[in-house]
Amino acid sequence: MDYLPLFARLKNRTVLLVGGGDIALRKARLLLDAGAVLTVIAPSLHEELTELLSEQHTYIPSRFNPAHLNNQMLVVAATDDEEVNAEVAAAADAANIWVNVVDDPDRSSFIFPSIIDRSPIMVAVSSGGKAPVLVRMLRERLEALLPKHLGALGNLSGELRSRIKQKLGDITSRRRFWEKAFASPQLATLLETEQQPAAEQWMEQQLNAESYAGGEIVLVGAGPGDAGLLTLKGLQQIQQAEVVLYDQLVSPEVLNLVRRDAERISVGKKAGAHSVPQHEINELLLSHARAGKRVVRLKGGDPFMFGRGAEELQAARAEGIPYSVVPGITAAAGATAYAGIPLTHRDSAQSAVFITGHCKQDGEEPDWASLAASNQTLVIYMGLIGSPTITARLMAHGRRPDTPVALIERGTTVKQRVLRGTLQELPELAKGAHSPSLIVIGEVAALADTLSWFGGDIASGKEHLINLA
Repeated sequence: MDYLPLFARLKNRTVLLVGGGDIALRKARLLLDAGAVLTVIAPSLHEELTELLSEQHTYIPSRFNPAHLNNQMLVVAATDDEEVNAEVAAAADAANIWVNVVDDPDRSSFIFPSIIDRSPIMVAVSSGGKAPVLVRMLRERLEALLPKHLGALGNLSGELRSRIKQKLGDITSRRRFWEKAFASPQLATLLETEQQPAAEQWMEQQLNAESYAGGEIVLVGAGPGDAGLLTLKGLQQIQQAEVVLYDQLVSPEVLNLVRRDAERISVGKKAGAHSVPQHEINELLLSHARAGKRVVRLKGGDPFMFGRGAEELQAARAEGIPYSVVPGITAAAGATAYAGIPLTHRDSAQSAVFITGHCKQDGEEPDWASLAASNQTLVIYMGLIGSPTITARLMAHGRRPDTPVALIERGTTVKQRVLRGTLQELPELAKGAHSPSLIVIGEVAALADTLSWFGGDIASGKEHLINLA
């Protein structure tokens, strides 16, 4: 990090503001809103700034000198004179006082972020002075997303916090109470319409009516890799989780969205190298839920697509533990879209079939005759190891050797790579691919050459720009 985000308590603290024009006026408003006691140094003052300064504050009509820094908590250089700003910065550094030079992050030891004010809820966004237009766009989006009643909700929480802490003795119960309250549309309406007594009564009813000690299990699909493909509900669940059990296929970008104080347990699996047996995963889920915790089982892709999610929920049901499922974008939909491969096309593929190349030992063979049918797209999960057998079976049942094939490696991530060839070349292509990879067989695979948009190597090694929009 270039800057450590901090929230400073300036109420009744002394702050020096150097400058008396428009720039200083903007900073003065912020500092006064935070309760700072200002000393303003400038040869002359903006008329509106003069009106803002009450008897509590001091105006010194002179040029800055280092002695003005005495007894100041921090200083803001807000003049349009670069020499004066540089002098203030040097003097503040020498005195070990925090300094901000407006629009000059190189001389600043702290910077003012862009602020979304829902006091007492505050959101600050900064680029360290590198992308102010981008920060402004983000602020506008956040302003639109954050409801106006957040401030009232924060104040209500502060008023009732001690009462609820006394009523609900353990932290798990309190967390669940607050999560339910904060997500309630009814409470939001009461606060938006300024019905404070009714809001307090609603909170009291909820406090007396419910117990929050029981555990639960939530199966969440993490999508194929790109954190932007995580669903909104999936994001909400992983940020409310107390324990998260995650697979190897869950990307680091998605894991970074998990609440920081949640316990994270890797139960990753890889074809041919199971690190945690399924029965142990089931028992981990159950033991944490029995302890009254909110447990999220985070799975790459969709939890019901070749992910043994059903087996884990069957274990929860047998124990009488509440559970729910949040679907995710499966790799067959996400990775193919990022590779520019449509799963169906009216000219060449009227259906799409998903299978796994990693089956139970001694399991029944799939219906190769139906899988080898033309005019359909065959998508194979976990098929790298079995690609020689898959190729031989499909060609033996009539699939043409020159059928287009694509291997999508680490789909939807910045490391995505697409290997293109034909069915007869599949075993050789698989030798050069890394897990996780998705195999796509069918005429639509050839469209990756022309429709690719996201990035990675395509067959001949042609590079494509990554679209960050």
